[in-house]
Amino acid sequence: MQIENLGSLDRKMTVQFARADIHQAREARLNKISKGMKMPGFRPGKVPKSMVEKQYGLQVDFEVQYDKATELFYQLSRQEGLKLAGQPRLEPKSDLSADEIIFDAFFEVLPDIKMGDFSNSEFTRFTTEVNDPEIDRALDVLRKQRVHYHPRGQAGDHGDGGANTAVQDGDEVTLDFIGKIDGVEFAGGKADDFKFVVGAKQMLPEFEAAAMGLKAGESKTFPLKFPDDYHGKDVAGKTADFTITIKQVAWPHMPPVDDAFAESLGVKEGGVTKMREEVRENMVREVKRRSESLLKNQVMDELVKLCPLDVPKGLLEGEQERMVQSAREELIQRGIPNAKDAPIPVEMFKEQADKRVRLGLILGDLVKQQNLAATPEQIKKAIEELAATYEDPKEVVIWYYSDPKRIKDVEALVLEENVVRYISGLGKLSDKAVSFEELSKMS
Repeated sequence: MQIENLGSLDRKMTVQFARADIHQAREARLNKISKGMKMPGFRPGKVPKSMVEKQYGLQVDFEVQYDKATELFYQLSRQEGLKLAGQPRLEPKSDLSADEIIFDAFFEVLPDIKMGDFSNSEFTRFTTEVNDPEIDRALDVLRKQRVHYHPRGQAGDHGDGGANTAVQDGDEVTLDFIGKIDGVEFAGGKADDFKFVVGAKQMLPEFEAAAMGLKAGESKTFPLKFPDDYHGKDVAGKTADFTITIKQVAWPHMPPVDDAFAESLGVKEGGVTKMREEVRENMVREVKRRSESLLKNQVMDELVKLCPLDVPKGLLEGEQERMVQSAREELIQRGIPNAKDAPIPVEMFKEQADKRVRLGLILGDLVKQQNLAATPEQIKKAIEELAATYEDPKEVVIWYYSDPKRIKDVEALVLEENVVRYISGLGKLSDKAVSFEELSKMS
């Protein structure tokens, strides 16, 4: 046995064994083939051994030699204490009929990982107090999601929208429009009963500005210059004259914060008070989740920065392929045409895959060194916390424990939490208070 260093992680091992060492395995495989072999003029299993040898001898030679070389490679790797980064690539160096069989095994080893000094690392834990104003803002978002519109000037259960019946910011406008460039209509420049909400940025600013102040039945002609990078290439950079005719102006009505609104959100008992409690609980959970995620990202970035290592090519390529497959499955789920055959360049995932592999190697080594593996008690607590957000927590707990893969997913989350706690404890961890809105915008 001989091992050559071909680079920082690349190695070559030469394995050698006598042909006599595989004689028994060769005979056993030929006998197995013989038992199932069919040939005209012979009963099944009664084909002469010489004919089996003639048809399958070379194939069996290669198979048993390759299997023996593989077995020997892993046996020697264990003896030498090699940390393999994937499977070897075996190349025969001798004839199939040689008395001494020689194979070269090309493989990669895992890099040695040296943990950096985190004593000067700075980490920020963002904190947010969920108070009444924060809850009010959250309820306003929920109200806006349930907005509906009433024609301006027409009395109804929610009023008439006020004396001013002209288009105002936030109104839903129904109109006809026609656009011309150099006096000629262009494709896509005409529509009837077209609706949009003023201020929602669905239309170009000039279009919204032209509609402002108009009433139902009124028209207006105005110039509109399309941006140079407009998605419609035929009109990009050109100026069109648009004529709009307002057909209906509808004002927005947001539901009031009352028991009926609470019920619409699934709060069957307790009304507004219970709804505010549930909104607060959800916001507190979201604050915890986002704050932990931001701290985790800081820790992971610091681990990559302070623990440099060479990444095995095989692991990197494998991770890239997994990411390509994941992206393809997502396209298929979204109903994208020809997603199964769409070309997805593997190189576009190289940077992200490199970071994933690095972190995987670093975390694996760190967890082993510092005994940071998730304990059954930690996993149980994490599952109970996840289940607490559902109507029937007990059923959710059973659901998690019914599938080992789900348990593994939770275990991975707990392990990351252990790492974050350990590494942030080595550095300088400070708290910073931010608003819920600010926290929501952080990535």
